[in-house]
Amino acid sequence: MPLEAGLLEILACPACHAPLKETDTELVCTANGTDCGLAYPVRDGIPVLLVDEARRPA
Repeated sequence: MPLEAGLLEILACPACHAPLKETDTELVCTANGTDCGLAYPVRDGIPVLLVDEARRPA
């Protein structure tokens, strides 16, 4: 699921505004010291940055 090079640089977690890191099938919040850590799905190459659609950390 490679995103465009510049896209990941401007995307942020909608819940806490921390940067996101790319994994195979989702974008994961990188917030340190908070309880966010949400994982947002990527469907058909499009990040779904809706808090209601995010997966909570394990």
